[in-house]
Amino acid sequence: MSNSLKFIKTIAKKEVIEFVRDWRTLLALVVIPLLIFPALFIALPLLLQSEAAELDALDLEIVWQGDIDDELNDMFRNESLIIAYEQLPMEISNLSDIGEDMSRLRSQDVNAIFRLVQENESWSFSVLYLSTSEASNEARERILLSLQIWESNVVNGTLVEAGLDPEITLDPVTWDGSVASADAATKGEQAGLALSLFIPMVIAIWTASSAIQPSIDMTAGERERGTLEALLCLPCTRMQLLAGKWLAVATITSAGVALQIGGLLFAITFLSAASIIGLPSISFASIMLLTGAVLIFAVMVVAFELALAMRSHSVKEAGSLLGPAILFIIFPALFTQVINLDGIESWWFCIPLVNILLAMRELLLDRIIFEHILVWIISSVFYAALAAWFAARQFKREDLVASIS
Repeated sequence: MSNSLKFIKTIAKKEVIEFVRDWRTLLALVVIPLLIFPALFIALPLLLQSEAAELDALDLEIVWQGDIDDELNDMFRNESLIIAYEQLPMEISNLSDIGEDMSRLRSQDVNAIFRLVQENESWSFSVLYLSTSEASNEARERILLSLQIWESNVVNGTLVEAGLDPEITLDPVTWDGSVASADAATKGEQAGLALSLFIPMVIAIWTASSAIQPSIDMTAGERERGTLEALLCLPCTRMQLLAGKWLAVATITSAGVALQIGGLLFAITFLSAASIIGLPSISFASIMLLTGAVLIFAVMVVAFELALAMRSHSVKEAGSLLGPAILFIIFPALFTQVINLDGIESWWFCIPLVNILLAMRELLLDRIIFEHILVWIISSVFYAALAAWFAARQFKREDLVASIS
């Protein structure tokens, strides 16, 4: 037993050292997973905020066609809208008929065209814009915001003239207190819900994708380089060789996932300090079960990818096989995000991949349901053993292991 473990550890150590020898591999293994969540949670919001501030600072040009209202006109100018006034085109059938103004909008000579017509005591309007232009969309939003305030002022003035209180008349039913104070869920539980909607998907996709390159390099890559035959001459069994290679790939993948989780925790800590999102409240038991779910998932994915890579006759063929195989992770990951966990049936936790992803979602919500845990552990261990058995069969095939052709 000790010699068997020694062989496995030696093979795993050799594979890990060879794989991380290239600095580009270390870059992909360490830097990318460590920065992916901070970039997603911190850099992206800052970029979006910067873009929004840039749009807010723009002076946008619009054309006003039709009747004029002085109060609305002042509101438009306060929204940094530069207005050019024109007569309403006679040939249009309705206010939303773009007509000959299409060319001006598409060429972005103007950002939007506002049309207004008064009929007795009522007003009709239309906003013509180009939805594929951010500046045009921004102009439309500013126009609609001003119109909303203007309409409210008109309605309030009409009610006051009629001797009615606008606040009581327009809002007869009010919430006593605040919506937040009426929520029985804690801030930590709310944070857990937000994180449960995407963390399982990201972890699953990253685990599967980060195992692809080492799986290919340690199987099809070895065959192309002609070093696999030398490994087969070692005084160890095929199962020991498989276990060593699996341990190496699992180590590399686990390191990437651990760094990714470290980046996630840093991002969450940063966001919680900024009061953007709270820290999830998860019990120690949920954390341990969540770790176990990730490990079982890694066992299954790594074994399956090693088997597919071993079936390939070249690195190119292995890449062509394992690349599309990620879709079998992405689709269940997206699918499980929309499943309602309240009152979910136990059979959902028997479906391959879906069971682990649903388990992660429940545990991030700190829901420990014994029946669900029992089902997903038994089914996941079975699927992991099945993947390991499939990988073992590939390592025992002389025509695939010992021959490049």
